[in-house]
Amino acid sequence: MLKIPHFINGQPYDGRSPRYADGFDPARGEIISNVPLAGPDEVDLAVAAACAAFPAWSEMPPQRRARILFNFKGLLEKHQDELAAIITREHGKVLSEARGEVMRAIDMVAFACGVPQLLKGQYTEQVEDGVDNWSLREPLGVVVGITPFNLPMLAPCWMFPLALACGNTFVLKPSERTPSIAVRLGELLRDAGLPAGVLNVLHGDKLAVDALIAHDGVQAVSFVGSSPTAQYVHVQASARGKRVQALGGAKNHLVAMPDADLDLVADALLGAAYGTAGERGMAVSVAVAVGSAADPLVDRLAPRVRALKVGNGMDPATAMGPLVSAQHRGKVLGYIEDGVEAGATIVVDGRGLQVPGHEKGFFVGGTLFDHVRPTMNIYREEILGPVLCVLRVPDLKTAVALVNQHEYANGASCYTRDGATARAFARGVRTGMVGINVPIPAPAAWHSIGGRKQSLFGGFHLQGEEGLRFHTRYKSVMQRWPAPGAENAPR
Repeated sequence: MLKIPHFINGQPYDGRSPRYADGFDPARGEIISNVPLAGPDEVDLAVAAACAAFPAWSEMPPQRRARILFNFKGLLEKHQDELAAIITREHGKVLSEARGEVMRAIDMVAFACGVPQLLKGQYTEQVEDGVDNWSLREPLGVVVGITPFNLPMLAPCWMFPLALACGNTFVLKPSERTPSIAVRLGELLRDAGLPAGVLNVLHGDKLAVDALIAHDGVQAVSFVGSSPTAQYVHVQASARGKRVQALGGAKNHLVAMPDADLDLVADALLGAAYGTAGERGMAVSVAVAVGSAADPLVDRLAPRVRALKVGNGMDPATAMGPLVSAQHRGKVLGYIEDGVEAGATIVVDGRGLQVPGHEKGFFVGGTLFDHVRPTMNIYREEILGPVLCVLRVPDLKTAVALVNQHEYANGASCYTRDGATARAFARGVRTGMVGINVPIPAPAAWHSIGGRKQSLFGGFHLQGEEGLRFHTRYKSVMQRWPAPGAENAPR
């Protein structure tokens, strides 16, 4: 039985709290680790370490901070197979998906390595007689990051590399379901030359989250997770005067036009809806079939979904792994039952799936619903499972209105061969991210990521320039050196 430590002030730390959570191998349904759940003492210790490290770290020249991050990037590249295996063991996603997550996380670190250019500010000479004006960005202090189980490496790397590059110190609270990768990142940062206390990892549940939000030493909170929790974090942290970025849930739509290559659409949906067993905020969970595209799209999708090889993510032949926990599996099965009872047509039923040799694993097979209506819970609510809903609409205008009426506004995609259709869709949908013949429009590291409405709380998106803005405070400086006897101040 592996005991997962916290990582505080540059060292593993077992903690003082007597509370623990069980860590599972989701493919086997077996407990493989004990995860400590932090109490107030551990929270105080982690924040104190970050506060103590902040003065020296924030005064370090940006290029020196960037060199440490560049060393860290090299270590991530060297250990990428190890990191992917840790993700698969605790989350369940297949190794190819875990490797993809590692590579995207490395991209985030690479972007942060360019911080000297990003922080250089602007300068205007002679705004008045003898007066120069320039702007700069200064770090906030201690930033807390609270991340979900489904992106155990990428979600933290949306946050802490840029936070550190900007001169902040950081306390990371990963999901207690996938804790090991966060500790390993802390160890690799230490090996890259990061001073003790600059990044700390604290495991815990709501008790730890509340204590971190309320802590006087914390200046900002970054969160990714469900919408109810994102809203809670935003309200609680904002009420205490802290800066907040909180990304919530999603119900991402893919609109298939009649002129689209429907085989291409079906292949795209197979990866976008069932990749990582649907457990990602950017997953496509709704296919909107326009006009005559409906029947042929479902006909192409159904055999592909039935043919999905479900099993242990460590097996290279596996296309889809288990869900992260027994509790989450029960939630997803409940949504499938609800969809059937509501009258949706279940074309492919993933209930009752058994994987030989893994009978206790948290598996649900790929599930495909047709004739779903907007009033159904399987359409309205985020499921985070391998469940795809097909809705049928007569035209593009109705499809765009459907997307815009949903309470979530994270991402939406359109497959078409027509440029005018694509332009009308991109301009018409009111989501934070839009794809044209791209199923999952997750931006590159130097662009910002985030949605609208119930998918984002607070005024800041993650990564890119928005991430830089979140992790710094703007300052304008005006300077004058008057000659002896000159006027005391400009007009």
